[in-house]
Amino acid sequence: MQYLVSVIDDRTASGTPDEMADIHAYNERLRADGHWVFAGGLASPSSATVIDNRGGEAIFTDGPFLESKEHLAGFWVIEAPDLDVALRLAAEGSRACNRRVEVRPFLEG
Repeated sequence: MQYLVSVIDDRTASGTPDEMADIHAYNERLRADGHWVFAGGLASPSSATVIDNRGGEAIFTDGPFLESKEHLAGFWVIEAPDLDVALRLAAEGSRACNRRVEVRPFLEG
């Protein structure tokens, strides 16, 4: 089963050198233990473009879809046999990046 671990922050690229080192070590543990799928940090929400092509013609809008103090600053996609393991891994990720995280399973199918 794959899970999305979203990193929640109120700033962009705010990781200190120590936090970045801890994130790198965490990523290496995920790889070594077979849980790594993909991860990345995201640019500021102000760099986002929202595209709505529901009406036959695409409408492009600059800026985030949702105005909020906090935003998705980065993420991991991890492989775990069950939710308990995913939550344990996400707790380790939260400690490594020193941010709150949200865990959501991908839909099967």
